[in-house]
Amino acid sequence: MKTIGIIPARFASSRFPGKPLHPIAGKPLLQHVIERCRLAKSLSEVIVATDDERIFALAAKHCRAELTRSDHPSGSDRIAEVAARMDCEAVVNIQGDEPLMD
Repeated sequence: MKTIGIIPARFASSRFPGKPLHPIAGKPLLQHVIERCRLAKSLSEVIVATDDERIFALAAKHCRAELTRSDHPSGSDRIAEVAARMDCEAVVNIQGDEPLMD
């Protein structure tokens, strides 16, 4: 079964603009999350779904990155846009602000 993990990430957060790119222990937060996800044996692929070119550039260095529309009201909507383009049996919504996820 092909299962993909999609991390929705946006720069324009009202509470913490640029959070996915904020450095933690020498790496951007998003990079920590991607690296943890790539350890998951059940995921066939990890994809970052974003509407921001800065986040896209970072993500593309570490996994597949997909640009989305900027008018999505939630990360789930961003994931749904990308998932509709994928050939897979399951999608996992991965929160982009949980760098210690196991």
